[in-house]
Parts: sequence; C-alpha cells; structure tokens
Amino acid sequence: MTSGHRHDAIVIGAGPNGLVAANLLADAGWDVLVLEAQSTPGGAVRSDRELHPDFVHDTFSAFYPLAVASRAMTSLQLEQHGLVWEHAPAVLGHPFGDGQWALLHRDRELTASGLDALHAGDGEAWLDLCRTWDRIGEPLVDALTSPFPPVRAGARLLPGLARSGGLDTVRMMATPVASLGRELFGGPAARLLLAGNAGHADFPLSSPGSGGFGVLMTMLGQTVGFPVPQGGAQALTDALVARFTSLGGRLETGTPVTRVVVRGGAVTGVATRDGERYDAPVVVADVVAPRLFGGLVRKEDLPARVVRGMRDFELDPGTVKVDWALTGAVPWAGAPAPAAAPGTVHVADSVDEMTQTLAQVASGVVPDRPFMLTGQMTTSDASRSPAGTESFWAYTHVPQPGATRSDAGGEVSGRWGHDDLERFADRMQARLETRAPGFGALVAARRVLGPHELEARNANLIGGAVNGGTSQLHQELVFRPVPAMRGRAATGVAGLYLSSASAHPGGGVHGAAGANAARAALWHHRTRLARRRRTP
Repeated sequence: MTSGHRHDAIVIGAGPNGLVAANLLADAGWDVLVLEAQSTPGGAVRSDRELHPDFVHDTFSAFYPLAVASRAMTSLQLEQHGLVWEHAPAVLGHPFGDGQWALLHRDRELTASGLDALHAGDGEAWLDLCRTWDRIGEPLVDALTSPFPPVRAGARLLPGLARSGGLDTVRMMATPVASLGRELFGGPAARLLLAGNAGHADFPLSSPGSGGFGVLMTMLGQTVGFPVPQGGAQALTDALVARFTSLGGRLETGTPVTRVVVRGGAVTGVATRDGERYDAPVVVADVVAPRLFGGLVRKEDLPARVVRGMRDFELDPGTVKVDWALTGAVPWAGAPAPAAAPGTVHVADSVDEMTQTLAQVASGVVPDRPFMLTGQMTTSDASRSPAGTESFWAYTHVPQPGATRSDAGGEVSGRWGHDDLERFADRMQARLETRAPGFGALVAARRVLGPHELEARNANLIGGAVNGGTSQLHQELVFRPVPAMRGRAATGVAGLYLSSASAHPGGGVHGAAGANAARAALWHHRTRLARRRRTP
C-alpha cells in the first residue's frame, strides 16, 4: 500500500450529498478530494443512452422538487455552472375512474378549478391547504433539512403554525394520509394526489407520518413543480462537479474506497482497492449506513452504541424500474386526455388499492397490482428523445431480495433474477395497457433494472433500497440512522461524518445530508482551533 496523498478532507462517494459536502468544504478553502467507485459521478443522479442511442433515460432519480426547495442546493447557484431546469406542462397526473384525471399544476387556481369540476367544494378545500402551506412551508422544509435540532428554522416555523391553526395543523401533518384525504376532500381526485405523493416514500398509507409526507410532496409540486434538468439527470451532477472543480477540488472516479483508517478513535484517511492510501483528518462518507458502519469502518473502531444501533437498522423496500423507448406519446385513455400533459403520472385505481399494495410490500408480498410512479421525460424536456417519441419509465417498490414471503400474482419467486424481472415488468406493462391501450405497440426497446442491477450500479442502493433506510418514523429525525447519533452527521469517530441518505433528513435529492456533514466538519475544525489558541 502506497501513501503520501495528504488532503484537508476526503469525501467518499460522488452522489449529490457527497458533492454538496465537497462544494461547501471547498468554499471554505479546504483541499478536498472526492473518491467515487463508479466510472461516472452522480450516485443516483445519472442518465444514459444505453437503451437506445436517440433516447436519454435517467438511470435512477428523475424529478427534483427538493433540489429547488432546499437551501443546501439552491445556495450553490448551479445555474451558473450550466444547469437548466425544465418543467412539463402539468406537474402530476393521476388517471382514475372512466377517463378522469386528477391534475396538479403549478398554478394553484388551475389545480383547484380542476378538482372542483370533479367534486364541488374540493377546489376551495385545496386553496385552504395551499394557504396553510404558505404559512408553514418554507420554514418546515428548512427545519426538515437542517441539522437536528433545527433551532433557527423551528423558531420561524412556530409562528406559522400558530397562524395556520396551531395544534390542528400539527394533527393534520401527523394524520395517516388515507384518513387525511377523507377529512379534507369529498371527492377522489385530491385524495389520490395526496396519497400518491405519500407513496414516493415507504410509508404504509395508514401509518402516522404518511399524511405529513404526502402534504410536503404535494405542496412542493404545487409551488415549485417537479422540475427536471435539461438534457438528463446527469446535468445536475455535471453542474455540481463543475462548481467543485472550479474551486480547485479534485474528483477521482473508478476508485473504490475499501477502508476508513482509524487510529486512537480518530480518522487518519482512507485506503482504496488499488492499494493507495490518502491521508486526511476529515472523512465525509456519502455511504449507506450498513456499508459504512462495520464495513468501511471496522466495528472495533466504532462506538459501542453505534454498533448496537445498527443491529436494528432497517432498509426501505427494493425497487423495480422499467425504462421504455416509445415511438409515440403514451396513449392515455380518456375523452379527452389532459390538455396540459403531466410529467409525472401515478398509476393506481384508488387510494384503497394503493393502501393495500403498499401494505403487501411491507409484509413481504410481491403486489399483484403494483402502484407505479411513472415519468414522461420527453414531455418534461424535449431534448430527451426525437420529436413525437417519448422517453418513459415506471418504477414500483417490491420486497427486498430474500425478504419475499409470497407473490400475490403467483408468478415470481422474489429472488429478482432475470426471469422474475421480466415477468414482473410484463405485469407493470399490462397495468399501463389498461390505462393506455396500445402502449405495448409503441415499445421500441425496454430495460428492466431490479434490486440487484440497481445495487450493481450504485452500491448505496442495497437490494434496490433507494432511500438509504426506511423513512418510517422510528428511523427518522433523532433516530436516523441510529439513536446514538441523535440525527447528527458526527458518527462518534473523530473526523468521520455521515452524509448519505442514511443520515438525517433521509432520501431525496436535496443535498441536506451533505450540507449538514460539511457544516459539522467545519464547526468542529473551528472549535479545535479555538481550543488550541486558548491552550497556554
């Protein structure tokens, strides 16, 4: 093993959290090295043309409301480094019934009028929800993406809560989304919008916390939309990299870290697979918790409370994602189809069906009627494929490999090998065909990425778990990733900071976990310097 590479900080992983951390440390004048295992930076923010040379597909994530709402991202002013945001004509659609659509627009009056046309009174109820969000939304997002406890953001949130109903608003956010939809709205359309957005995480829709998450994602769509980077998700990563390297930062891809070196309870650097040793007093790890604690960092180098906490750490469910290159627009049924085409489309017949499907996944059952989140990417950004075609995807959650008890459809084993994936992708495509008759005839090419394929392309996505651990309340806030860390980036090993989605505030492309880790490292550095100055 060779050595001698000395830096102020090393960041493991060039996902969005790692790159945000690297940028903030470089802003402070630090010499920062980012080491990425894959040949391309980005983590779960990447795009490719491997399915069809004329079609750009986002390999993992695709829509980024949190990136334009989180101060961790917006403060970097990535638009100055080539990032351009695009929006579909409508934010989100959910077909239901006999050709009806629940539609979310960035114009709240337009959203409300559509909901009112489907059920009288739901339009005004929607505007009431928007007015509540106006009072609490910005400080709530800041509080959720700040280090815990969020003292400053919390102080700004409290007056908004008081003006918007106080405990009634707190209760609303704590109500399960299936119940909340029934309380707020008389018709199915608005209920579907709330429940479908709650389904972006792994909350059972009958669980506390699902209502708050559903409101959060729905109101973000209402206020900032679900934007996409022009040219593909990779453009967001490219802007983060361009900003970082313009500050003198260094990025090495194809360089897997195999060990975080710890001596005397403090990090001294990292070792890589090719035998190189890089020294630094600070290591920021954009690494999923199970691969860091007891993996890159040996158990004997960790605080005992962290080791004990990791025994109970829970991943979120697995994922199956299907990409299609379509020769035409998705032929959604309905008379007429929405005049403003949505970029994101949720596929489920009812809130009850969604509730049952997500409960199946949570109990280890492969759903027979999967709830699907889909993306019309050419509708959102015309550069994604030739005119008149559609770069399209759908994904759904499934039990983790090895955690499947049964298949409600009676076809797959749950080991998620090639045959399982093709059968399940056929099931997903058949669901689409019921809402878009003729869909199959438009398919020029199809790619299926299951739990194993997703993990192979990004080691943080263990078994296709895309959120770095369950988003349910018992593993959020002060409990994330383990109670011993109290929602902070500091790990208990001096100089080592967790910045992945396993850290507070969890999954989503907001950069907050990276920002929290960088700020913790900077604060501890300043504190050490101050102590040295005071020491005679």
